[in-house]
Amino acid sequence: MADIKTFFLPDLGEGLPDATVVEWHVKEGDTIKLDAPLVSMETAKAVVDVPSPYSGTVKKLHGGVGDIIETGAALADFEIDPNARQRAEAESTGHHHGPKKGVGSPAADDPSKVVASDDGGEIDPPKADREDEGTVVGAMVSGNAVHTEQVSSAGGVKAVPAVRAAAKKLKVDLARVQATGAGGVITMADVKNAAANGSAALGAAPVRSAAAQHLAPSLPEPGPAPTRTPVSLAGKAVRTAPPGKEAMGQPEQLKGVRRNMARVMADAHAQVVPTTLVDDADLHAWIGKQDITARLIRAIVVACKTVPALNAWFNGKDLTRTLHPHVDIGIAVDTDDGLFVPALRNADVLDGAGIRAAIKRLRTSVEDRSIPASELSGYTISLSNFGMFAGRYATPVVVPPTVAIIGAGKLSHDVVAVMGGIEVHRRMPLSLTFDHRAATGGEAARFLKAMIDDLGLPN
Repeated sequence: MADIKTFFLPDLGEGLPDATVVEWHVKEGDTIKLDAPLVSMETAKAVVDVPSPYSGTVKKLHGGVGDIIETGAALADFEIDPNARQRAEAESTGHHHGPKKGVGSPAADDPSKVVASDDGGEIDPPKADREDEGTVVGAMVSGNAVHTEQVSSAGGVKAVPAVRAAAKKLKVDLARVQATGAGGVITMADVKNAAANGSAALGAAPVRSAAAQHLAPSLPEPGPAPTRTPVSLAGKAVRTAPPGKEAMGQPEQLKGVRRNMARVMADAHAQVVPTTLVDDADLHAWIGKQDITARLIRAIVVACKTVPALNAWFNGKDLTRTLHPHVDIGIAVDTDDGLFVPALRNADVLDGAGIRAAIKRLRTSVEDRSIPASELSGYTISLSNFGMFAGRYATPVVVPPTVAIIGAGKLSHDVVAVMGGIEVHRRMPLSLTFDHRAATGGEAARFLKAMIDDLGLPN
């Protein structure tokens, strides 16, 4: 009897709950060697190449390109080649290739228990609930099911978002594709076939059905259509017809970093009791050109030392608070893929040059997706410097377990009243959002004042 092994999606990061199939490097029926590339998966942090844990024949692939598979769920089935090199049972693979606790296969000697890992050992039958596991910017729940995209009927066409996206890329008109899927659903193969034979190209004349041709003579002939110039009186091109399907946006599944961000923000919104204070720091006394970001971080450090209540973690379930003697600042970094929050460690002991070098290193590692998971968590307070783009004040989101986040707005030159008249001063808008469960309004106001006082110093 053939020896069939199931490979479960390993944890590709530190507690990441799922990953998206980017590209399979094999197809069902292919022969693969141990450690050969099996599939590329996108997580909330990077695109990871997953090697094959076995040598043998690929019997089944659980999920297609674009599908989201949760950590611990089945990824592929293999028929083991007894004559090829295999990994020893006790040999570490660098990942947990079996399912997570609670979703393992039955133990050989006791069906009431399941295998805990490749390294052996057994655990009790699965519990209903699973604990939160670490993420990019907060905690989220993981599971063990394959998520499939839902069929939508937009435009009178039944197709999943991935198929619609493929049709748009291949310039295929879904309204003219012959559906072969169950219930009249257009499949990926239908789109690819239509692209190959050119039967449903965008912009082509619609094909009249036999019924339409039969009825055509009995219908009144349409009169001459009103003519419209494709150029406006100002000489600019204008649209003379309603937008076609190809011009309409298509729904798409959130994946990777954006999927993680959506989870974390929703979780934070449900947990935190946010309150925001705003004020302006007067920078008129600054001497010469100074590093604004370094001064801003120094001011946060000073405020954290002055009012430790905001440089803290808060556990809403146990109603416990942890005050931190050190200051690790989570710096929000906006990318095309979504929001990253790397931690600027030891901000309380870095000078201006050290701060600038550390931020440059973090930003570079975020942009090339090489940043380790350990640098995307564990910060004690957060900073969103959105003013480098636009905006004065904001209500940034506090992500548990942190208690506070500072938003720095766009610098402006404002008219201010002084003794004997008015002057124009450069000022920095500041927004402080804090979890009111963990800190009082007085503590938040004193924290903000400490920042303003430090930013107002000449150097």
